[in-house]
Amino acid sequence: MAGFLSPATREQIRAASDIVDVIGSYLPLKRAGANFTALCPFHKEKSPSFNVNPQKQIFHCFGCHVGGDVFTFVEKYENIGFMDAVRRLAERAKIPLEFENTPGAQESRHIKEQLLDIHDQLATRWQNCLANEAAGQLARDYLAQRGVSADAIKLFRIGAAPESWDDTVNWARSKKFDLATVEKAGLIIGKELDVPPTASSDDESSKSAIRNPQSAVRYYDRFRGRLMFPICNEQGRVIGFSGRVLTGDEKTAKYVNSPETPIFTKSKIFFGLDKSKRAILDAGFAIICEGQLDLIACFMNSVQNIVAPQGTAFTEQHARMLKRYADEVVLCFDSDNAGQTATVRALDHLLAAGFAVRVAVVPAPHDPDSFIKANGGAAFNEVIKNAEGFFDYFLNRLCATNEITSDKGRLAILRAMAEAVHKTGNGVLIDTYAQKTALRLGVATEAVRAEFRKIPAPSATKREDEEESFESAEPVAEIAPPSPIELHLLKLLFLHDELVATAAMNLDANWILHPHVRQLVDLRLAAQEHETWHSLAEFLDSCESAEQRSLITEAAAADRKIPNPETQLADMTLKLRNQFLDRQIGALTQKASQPEIGEAERNAALMAREKLRAQKRAPLGPLEK
Repeated sequence: MAGFLSPATREQIRAASDIVDVIGSYLPLKRAGANFTALCPFHKEKSPSFNVNPQKQIFHCFGCHVGGDVFTFVEKYENIGFMDAVRRLAERAKIPLEFENTPGAQESRHIKEQLLDIHDQLATRWQNCLANEAAGQLARDYLAQRGVSADAIKLFRIGAAPESWDDTVNWARSKKFDLATVEKAGLIIGKELDVPPTASSDDESSKSAIRNPQSAVRYYDRFRGRLMFPICNEQGRVIGFSGRVLTGDEKTAKYVNSPETPIFTKSKIFFGLDKSKRAILDAGFAIICEGQLDLIACFMNSVQNIVAPQGTAFTEQHARMLKRYADEVVLCFDSDNAGQTATVRALDHLLAAGFAVRVAVVPAPHDPDSFIKANGGAAFNEVIKNAEGFFDYFLNRLCATNEITSDKGRLAILRAMAEAVHKTGNGVLIDTYAQKTALRLGVATEAVRAEFRKIPAPSATKREDEEESFESAEPVAEIAPPSPIELHLLKLLFLHDELVATAAMNLDANWILHPHVRQLVDLRLAAQEHETWHSLAEFLDSCESAEQRSLITEAAAADRKIPNPETQLADMTLKLRNQFLDRQIGALTQKASQPEIGEAERNAALMAREKLRAQKRAPLGPLEK
């Protein structure tokens, strides 16, 4: 961990992160009595079993038995680690983390917050330009021509940058933003002047740009006359922009993207991931396309498990990011040669990250956007469903782009297939595609195998070592659920704090059969004895396993009141004691019936059994400490 998170800071973040508000930002919650319910995001269901308890600040699903506090929910929903969940909730609550309080860290965090604020406000300004200003007419016409709906424009916050050298500069001035900071955000460009800042206003360069009189720097807009797509991080905050040209000037770049900034690194960002990550988790695979309009068309036509690399080729960082959400990808780049070449180049990083890879090819001359416009979302979904494995696709492409009847073409196909399939390190795949390649080339399989063997196999990867270690691990035995009595005891202890002192006097945790329940009861009674109990949410942090947290949230999530809790606790305690004694009595009876034990040992077992029977007949009383 990069630093130490104190309990006080954790509790401050928890207190500032009301679980209903946080979960409600992800799911539509519906009030049900004192609690809230929703369809569970962690398993498929038709009727809601996901329960949020605002009083206890916990959630629990009675269908899949996932439960925990606000940190657990963000961890599971976002598919991230605990510290990342802490950071996101701290950022949401604007609470600085304790280990980020060094002067350098504070300054960096302050700059990043400034840049995020500037980006968000500028996205809103460009949205307004697209919706209401004459400067946005060209962009409105273009979107109408491309069939982009009003809902899509709103969801993806699409905007328009006016055809002006100083619109963003003037906007930043009106908002009192420091122009040097706006330049650091990559939204304007500064150029030092060769003349003093007091030069005549007749100077031609002064007419085309805005001066900063204090620094002799001329600033002008990076994005001019373009359709603007905000680029968001995984939390949905705007960190950059991609601007598409709207005029037909061949010398102008089709897309201009934000440069690298303290909040934006192109090789680590997917366009659309903030909106598609849940759909990717649900579908079990991610579709990777090329452009923003491709993604938007897919997303708005119910194909939502889709992302697009932003302004760069597919990278190792992209693969690692995507691996948090899925184990399989479907590459769906443009049908032109550049798109298909990009498909092949993506393989190395995907294989290194452990992905299964398929390829979907839309018929030429389409890209996903134009294909959906022509044929509909259902037809595109069929293309995705029928996507072939990467190596089948690659073999077909090699045969289509090389002269299969010439020696040169056959050698090129052999070498390219061997190099590609050897990257998997999988002997079965290598042999399978040796056979398929031989069949396509019309040669003997053994000859192709021999050629494939000439390509050296890559050394064993870390991923393979990890898989071998995983496969050789001992299987973990599943623990049966607790009995209704033991589960109800948890309800009493975690819903009625006033009963815990009585339970500590009369209940022995050793009477409990279920190991997790026994440990939880022991911890709850110890917290009472040592006066360390503060809240249920804080107690969840001390649990050693997800199973324990699930048992607690299951017990405490329901809002139904327990009638006569004192009487029920006494009854439960008595039953648990008697069941414990019955198990001991049964063991002694079995022992006494064994023919191989001596007479003295048998008599001792029988005497101990009678003593236990007497204890069972006695009323429940305070335990001897």
